[in-house]
Amino acid sequence: MVFRKLPGVSASGMGLRLSQKFVFLLFLSGLVTLCFGALFFLPDSVRLKRIFLSKTETQPVTVGSGSENDAREHLKRPKNQGGMTPAKGETSTKLKSLSRKPPVSHEATEERLAGGKAQEDLTLPRSKTESASAKATSSDHGANSDTFSYNKFKGCLLKPPLGRDNGKPSDPKTNERREKVKEMMKFAWDNYKRYAWGKNELRPLTRNGHIGNMFGGLRGASIIDSLDTLYIMGLMEEYNDAKEWVQTSLDLNSNGEASLFEVNIRYVGGLLSAYYLTGEELYKSKVMELGEKLLPAFNTPTGIPRGVINLGSGTSWSWGWASAGSSILAEFGTLHLEFVHLSELSRNPIYTEKVMNIRKLLSKIEKPHGLYPNFLSPVSGNWVQHHVSIGGLGDSFYEYLIKSYLMSDKTDGNAKTMYYGALEAIEANLVQKSPGGLTYMAEWRGGILDHKMGHLACFSGGMIGIGADDGAPEKRQHYMDLAAEITHTCHESYTRSATKLGPEAFRFDGGGEATATRLSDRYYILRPEVIESYMYMWRLTHDPKYREWGWEAVEALEQHCRVESGFSGIRDVYTMTASHDNMQQSFFLSETLKYLYLLFSDDDLLPLEDWVFNTEAHPLPIIRKSCLQDEATQDKTVSE
Repeated sequence: MVFRKLPGVSASGMGLRLSQKFVFLLFLSGLVTLCFGALFFLPDSVRLKRIFLSKTETQPVTVGSGSENDAREHLKRPKNQGGMTPAKGETSTKLKSLSRKPPVSHEATEERLAGGKAQEDLTLPRSKTESASAKATSSDHGANSDTFSYNKFKGCLLKPPLGRDNGKPSDPKTNERREKVKEMMKFAWDNYKRYAWGKNELRPLTRNGHIGNMFGGLRGASIIDSLDTLYIMGLMEEYNDAKEWVQTSLDLNSNGEASLFEVNIRYVGGLLSAYYLTGEELYKSKVMELGEKLLPAFNTPTGIPRGVINLGSGTSWSWGWASAGSSILAEFGTLHLEFVHLSELSRNPIYTEKVMNIRKLLSKIEKPHGLYPNFLSPVSGNWVQHHVSIGGLGDSFYEYLIKSYLMSDKTDGNAKTMYYGALEAIEANLVQKSPGGLTYMAEWRGGILDHKMGHLACFSGGMIGIGADDGAPEKRQHYMDLAAEITHTCHESYTRSATKLGPEAFRFDGGGEATATRLSDRYYILRPEVIESYMYMWRLTHDPKYREWGWEAVEALEQHCRVESGFSGIRDVYTMTASHDNMQQSFFLSETLKYLYLLFSDDDLLPLEDWVFNTEAHPLPIIRKSCLQDEATQDKTVSE
């Protein structure tokens, strides 16, 4: 190689020529280093990096728009605490692009959600755990213990979800009654589809849809609530219509005032159960996207969520009618089942942490006479009023304590302790016996009893029944007797009305028992709680009276609530001249008809050994950690 001489330097000086060579080589090596380094530091070099990096080195994780802070926050967690939260908007964007297209493989979906070419410059270092959005679509990758495996989950069930013959009873009379309930469901669904498709509920008299203001702009509440009911009843054409609507039309990017409680029990619960029953990844992706949108409600000084949230902006506040800006016990206490499953599916502990924080606060706070009042300040963490009710405002908090224990495969000792402690306080302070021998649960207002029991409180017969086996052994029969007595009282509230349907609330004062003495309490809005207790008590005792009581309810519903275009609540259960409220509630499809169908089915249809029902009657599986963590069960499946 020939080099140009530097001015004023003798060509014959050997030392100078060596210096020139040294300077040139130094310059050349720097240039090579700079060029090679550009492969790794220029923003468009991601694919080149993949060529040079070994598979064992850290790879980037794509972060969707608006979620970088969330991702960084979750990367700070210890590696054994799970992955990051899914990128906001990422899942919904991908699903919209896939709607109306054939299903793609899990691998292809995972690759899409892990990041595309247009986003390869938006990277953050990632730990050994996957991003939550990638996990949300990799359920069958059972070889990786850090992802949820649907096949492994099914292998942990003790029985097939739908039983040996879809729960068909051998007794012809019982089967005929079950088929009648199925016909009622199809009738309610067909009219909803005909007149209110995509709306939240059907108005059967005016034949139009109702949206309401509970769901913050979300639509299709009756569709989401009906998915599992249609599926277990074998109404597959109707189920597929509902599934297609979820795929093409369920828009989670709403921007309105939503009830955290209602969205959780209906939408999150409905999507979770649809996924666990069918294995359809569509439901899993949707529910993970929705679950993330609920998290900002917990951004309070105590971690107790506020009752209302804007799903678009994430802002939250308390109900205007709630005392002193308080949160409601039945609302923040009815999140545990669904949120634990959100963590289970995403392998992200954030959801479980949120609800366990609620549990910790309630365990520490002083409770009057061991009771849990209905109103709590999310700012101070103190009770706002000393009103205690097993009906509205308090009900499902107690339900979720015993069901959390059962859903954990009886490993959640804290839930068990809290439940039986609460039940003892309820028995000591609220359980009453009427002069006519009826057992009921009064309400407690700062030490003064209000001898009223709401229809909502009638779920407690079934609740006490399913928890009877797990308290003190010597109290098992006591709890079963108490469950039977309360269920009997609620049945009396039905039989003592002209329509044989129960009022919204009934009293035990002023000379009356189990009857509504106020005009404002006489209505019935297709509620399920009494029938719910019938179903549980049938499964626990097989006493035929519970099926007879359920059939009485079917006949009353047919006579007084069935109209030309659906089912409607009635304004006064004590008059035979029906005055309908023009509303087919979504919980009628999710709860009332489902519990009736299960009541007339064999016990192996959604067996209680494998499933718990959330407060909207959406079945969620018992989590058997020992089985799910056992690699030997990875390939075991349970055929339906």
